[in-house]
Amino acid sequence: MELRINPGGTWYHGSNKVFSELEEGSTVTQWKELAEAFSHKPTRLSYDDHGVISHNGKEKGYLYILDEPITVGIDVFQHPRTVMDKNAEFLTKRPLKVKLICEL
Repeated sequence: MELRINPGGTWYHGSNKVFSELEEGSTVTQWKELAEAFSHKPTRLSYDDHGVISHNGKEKGYLYILDEPITVGIDVFQHPRTVMDKNAEFLTKRPLKVKLICEL
C-alpha cells in the first residue's frame, strides 16, 4: 500500500493516556485510523492492501493531533525499524505540543 505525506497535513498520535506534550521518540502518523488503532495499545496490528486495520487492543484510547508546524526530517523522521509501509510511521525528534481531539 502506498502512503503519501502531505507536508502541510495533519499529524496524529494515539495513546491510552492524557497529556499535552508528546515526548521525543514518540510515534506519529498522518494515517488517522492507524493512530486510532495504536491508541488501544494492541499487541498485534495488521492492515490489508486496502488499508483495513485489524488489531487486538482493548484499552480506552485518545486521539491527538500535533499542535504546531511539523517538518519531515527536522521534527519527525521515518521510523527506522518499522515493519509497515513507507510513510506509515514516523518518530518525533523533539517534544511536541499536542491537542486531544477525541476519546475512542
